[in-house]
Amino acid sequence: MLFKKLFLTIFLMSLLSSAGAQSAADTVCHEVLLATTMGNIRVKLYNDTPLHRDNFLKLVRAGFYDGMLFHRVIANFMIQTGDPKSREAHTGEVLGNHSEGEKIPAEIRWPEHWHKRGALAAAREGDDTNPERKSSGSQFYIVYGKRFTDLELDTQQRRLDKATSETVKMSSALREAYNKIGGTPHLDGQYTVFGEVTEGLEVVKQIQWADTDEHDRPREDIRIVKATVVR
Repeated sequence: MLFKKLFLTIFLMSLLSSAGAQSAADTVCHEVLLATTMGNIRVKLYNDTPLHRDNFLKLVRAGFYDGMLFHRVIANFMIQTGDPKSREAHTGEVLGNHSEGEKIPAEIRWPEHWHKRGALAAAREGDDTNPERKSSGSQFYIVYGKRFTDLELDTQQRRLDKATSETVKMSSALREAYNKIGGTPHLDGQYTVFGEVTEGLEVVKQIQWADTDEHDRPREDIRIVKATVVR
C-alpha cells in the first residue's frame, strides 16, 4: 500500500511538472531576426497562431529562408518572400507560384491581429481556389501600408464589405489606429497575421520603395541573407 501511495505521488508530481513546463513554453515570445541585404528586420511571433508560429520557426531553423529573394514588393503596401524558386532565379524571372510544404489551416484572429504597419502575415491563394483561406506553407509578407484619412477609410470599409460579406467592420478605435499608425485595412479578416516587426521598420520602408518590374519584382535583387531564431 505504501508503495502504491508513493508511486501515485510521484506520478502526480510528474504531471504537474509537465503541465508547468508546457505553460512556460506557451508563454515564450519567439523572435526571429531577418538579416537582409538592406538591413536587419526583427519580428516577434504570436502564440495564439501556433500552427503558423511553429511552421515559421521550423523553416527558419532549417535555414529555408537563407538566400531567399523578396520577390514581390509594392510601395505603400507590403514586401513578400518565401518562394523557394527565388534562390536561383534568373533576372526578370516571374516568381511567387511556389511554396514549401503543405498549406496551413487559417488562424485568422481579427480584430486581435490586424494589418497594421509592421504586421507579419501569411500569403495565400485567392478565395476562388482557396475558400478556406489556408496559408502558404512558406510565403509571408510584411505590411508597410500607409496612413488613411477618414474618407479613405470609408472606401476601405466598402472594399472590406464586398470581400467579407459585411462581416468585418472597423471599429472607431481601429479606424483611428489606421489613421495614426497606418497599414493595409482591406486585408483584415481574410489573411492570418501571426507576428509583427519589433525592429527594422525603416528597412521594410526602404525595401517597399524598391524599383520593380511589371510583376512587382525588384529590378535589383533584395535577399534574406540569413534568418535566425534569436529567442
